[in-house]
Amino acid sequence: MKKLLKSVGLSVLVGLLAAVAVLLAKPELGGMTELNRNRLLARAVRAISFTDPVSYRDAVQKAAPAVVSIATRSLAQQSNANLPLPQRARNLPEGSGVIVDPEGYILTNHHVIKNAARLMITLRDGREGVARVVGTDPESDLAVLKIDLPGLPYLDLQDFETEIGDVVLAIGNPFGLGQTVTMGIISATGRNDLQLNTYEDFIQTDAAINIGNSGGALVNAYGDLIGISTLLFTRGGGSEGVGFVIPSSMARFVMDSIIRHGRVIRGWLGIESQPLSAALAQAYDVNPNIGIVITGVYEGGPADRAGLRRGDILTGINGQSTRDGRKVMNMVARIPPGQSMTIQVLRDGQPIKLITQATTRPTIVN
Repeated sequence: MKKLLKSVGLSVLVGLLAAVAVLLAKPELGGMTELNRNRLLARAVRAISFTDPVSYRDAVQKAAPAVVSIATRSLAQQSNANLPLPQRARNLPEGSGVIVDPEGYILTNHHVIKNAARLMITLRDGREGVARVVGTDPESDLAVLKIDLPGLPYLDLQDFETEIGDVVLAIGNPFGLGQTVTMGIISATGRNDLQLNTYEDFIQTDAAINIGNSGGALVNAYGDLIGISTLLFTRGGGSEGVGFVIPSSMARFVMDSIIRHGRVIRGWLGIESQPLSAALAQAYDVNPNIGIVITGVYEGGPADRAGLRRGDILTGINGQSTRDGRKVMNMVARIPPGQSMTIQVLRDGQPIKLITQATTRPTIVN
């Protein structure tokens, strides 16, 4: 009997391994996308790895070829193209970018390429090419470029789990020195109160991010792209261990919308709000931090049509908690216009549900 069970168990294991192998080789047979296959393979490799890396050379070798330097020529320089420029001024990179698609799509920061008339991309392997701007999104400080070169290295723009304390590597081109790698950890996530962009959901890291790193890659210890380096907090112009990175989930949303529509189309609810402070919670006779207080409703907007009122406490949207007004804005932005939303509200101490549809965010709304 034991021999039979052992034989059956071994057969089942071999069968499962064979099935996984088939899915990895031909993901379409199981309805699996290539992206999900890559995720499964990456997780499987990590699952059988019993030690953390003592060197990050593999991560760098995987990620660094996809990080490019971006040299710009401004509109003013373009209009004075006949005037000679010093050689260093002509070739000094303004920032960095990350190739995120084999077709040549590059993510970088809007502020890196703002007002640029010409964009020269330099790869780590020395190849160069002129990129065109597919679209920009000043509200998130992201831009999408495209370069046409064969055999481009790239990093998948996926959602990888990140936790405070994870080791990360910042790869970019600081100060025009050439590609540079710095190491640190994730110091915080969900930073959205810097008031630099309309939409903020920053990863904070102490990996050195200096001038020229903007638009570069932040990767984990396995070389997976987790964000686009964007800015540093500094009092003296140097790195002080407080850098901010746009997470890959937001970057992918922005890029996909720009590629499909030429601009970012965001959902909109049409509210103004403030935090539910301890004093307000006492006044409302509710527990603190259960939601946000509605202080204004845009006439004719989705919230208005649903019956949301000033003074309501918004506690959830589609079952997700709404304790932070900026996070609510980010959440609603990713709801496609026309899609139904269920809004959970406390009104006069009683929970109610309201149904509405997201609309396209008006450009005049800040």
